[in-house]
Amino acid sequence: MVGDGASSLSSQLARILKTLAPIAQTRPRGTARFVEPLALGLFVFAWLGALATRALISADEGRYASLSLAMLQTGDWITPRLNGLLYFEKPPLQYWAGAVGMALFGVNEFAARLWPGLSGLAIVFLVAFTARRLWGARAGLHALLIAGSMTWIVLNSHFLSLDAGLAAALTLVLCAVLLAEHAATDVSRRRWMLAAWAGMALAVLSKGLVGIVIPGATLVVHSLWRRDLTLWRHLEWLRGPAVLLLITAPWFVSVSARNPDFAWFFFVHEHFQRYLSTVHRREGAWWYFVPILLIGMMPWTSALPWVWRARRTDFAASLLVVWALFVFVFFSASSSKLPSYILPMFPALALLLARLTDRASASAMQRHLWLPALVWAAALIVLPFADRLAGKDTPVDAVNALARGLALGAALFLFGAIVGWFLLRRDKITPALAVVAAAHLAATFVVLGSHDRYGRLKSSHDIAPALAPFVASALPVFAVRDYDQTLPFYLRRPVILVDYRDEFAFGEEHEPGRWIPSIDAFTARWQSEAQAAAYMAPSTFETLRRNGLTMRVVFEDPRRVVVVKP
Repeated sequence: MVGDGASSLSSQLARILKTLAPIAQTRPRGTARFVEPLALGLFVFAWLGALATRALISADEGRYASLSLAMLQTGDWITPRLNGLLYFEKPPLQYWAGAVGMALFGVNEFAARLWPGLSGLAIVFLVAFTARRLWGARAGLHALLIAGSMTWIVLNSHFLSLDAGLAAALTLVLCAVLLAEHAATDVSRRRWMLAAWAGMALAVLSKGLVGIVIPGATLVVHSLWRRDLTLWRHLEWLRGPAVLLLITAPWFVSVSARNPDFAWFFFVHEHFQRYLSTVHRREGAWWYFVPILLIGMMPWTSALPWVWRARRTDFAASLLVVWALFVFVFFSASSSKLPSYILPMFPALALLLARLTDRASASAMQRHLWLPALVWAAALIVLPFADRLAGKDTPVDAVNALARGLALGAALFLFGAIVGWFLLRRDKITPALAVVAAAHLAATFVVLGSHDRYGRLKSSHDIAPALAPFVASALPVFAVRDYDQTLPFYLRRPVILVDYRDEFAFGEEHEPGRWIPSIDAFTARWQSEAQAAAYMAPSTFETLRRNGLTMRVVFEDPRRVVVVKP
């Protein structure tokens, strides 16, 4: 958000004093100092509390929760295993953090999602701290409000994947470089630069070489654009790489020593082949991330055209613009695309917006309320037509629950937008930002919670209790031609894959005794077991039933069937 014209410093000071005057007159001095800490505490409580409101869903949430649970159960913190099979697609920082969370808080959804939740808070506070140091307390508060309510930061912080952790580490890199160049002394600059190297190391342990590529390429492009190489002399070329290697090398060396094929699979297959080819079947059009950017910026999307106005002479603003643009272009050019990939650009956008709102006029910010209000109002239209969105695989009650959540979220935001509008009419910019941010955050949490009924169609949350009376500790459980990534997490142990490869191909090739490659082999194994259970799609169940396999259904929904051997 940006004003129609920059106000003079004196008028801005007068406006702030005018906003604070009624508060000083009506509230005791001692009370005011507790307002911000109380609001901050409520924000953190709501943020972390929302982690436990939904079942884990397949595929990412189940995958990373199961990897963490396996580390905790086996005590092997070096070699990752997914459903009992070798799994080298990603580094282990997320797995370690998840295992620690489960050790502290139990095996549950809150513990599984704790690392993304804390990573999101780290992003918000890093952005707020940096804006405050660079541009003042008001900009810092605006940065906290903007980042803490920006849709893509909120959603990815409450969904178990690797991207929130990666984004937090890269945000540390970005903010540390900005603060290093802003530092008043050489000692302070050196410390911030070493913090940037540590951030890159954490990013590498989060998701691999992209943790070096994004900061490195951004600095190259930024230096070429500004025609200034001064920053490169400040990068601590001796101690910085030492910090990076000290953090990253121990795991890479240890896992390579135990698993000779790790290096080729991780660095070649999971980096170059993933980026340059469609081997992972995640391709998308060149504009794939455009709608994600527009939705992810809500409720601040209408300010997007203004954030790119940065002069080369302005180090901070120009670096933020180059960072955001590079992340967007880099992943748009990739042959493998997922919606969360561009998350690292949003902290940079939040910083740019914080600076602009600090200079904006109230009338301009009023105009920026129209777009999010219209988008949320459009969500109200879904409710009367929700039944029509139901289908064979999607029960009407799941669709209705999500539609009701959207409607309630829309009502919450629209109420907040109205309050924000009237606050802006009184020239109260910061309180208006706070109300709009809180309303959008609350609306997002309501929608997230309402997704649970739909999400359970892609979760084993309800399957595990149905199997509990039949599944003894040693009884085999098979996943036949289909697999739910959350199944090992909710059963608290691996299952035996049958005629299913996908991302398990590497592990199955190296440990062929841990899976069953064909239906015929499964049939023979099933008949030889005194007791057993199996998870499959309805079509597979019908095929096996027609072939005469003896099974008793203990759980069934439109997408899955779970059977036991009578």
